[in-house]
Amino acid sequence: MTPAGKLFAAAALIEGVTWAGLLIGMLLKYGTGTTELVVWLFGRLHGAAFLFYVAVSLYAWVKLRWPLWTVLLALLAAVPPLVTVPLEMWFRRIGLLSERSA
Repeated sequence: MTPAGKLFAAAALIEGVTWAGLLIGMLLKYGTGTTELVVWLFGRLHGAAFLFYVAVSLYAWVKLRWPLWTVLLALLAAVPPLVTVPLEMWFRRIGLLSERSA
């Protein structure tokens, strides 16, 4: 895997983990009514992770010479919860994160 591929994999994982934290926070805030702290924390973390993921996706698109459909799919995957992780796994499996694609 290239350095850009590793960076994309890390960004996808971070984005997914912060989405999960935000979902747990929303469950605690709205489902149980116990605390808003987790939403406060993971809302900020996820916002930063989302922006990082978008920037890294655009960087990987240029650096790895992805076709347009891959970057569009990568950006679309950031919207629904927890989709960046399986997308990264698929990209890795089909060789989009390796030297072959670059």
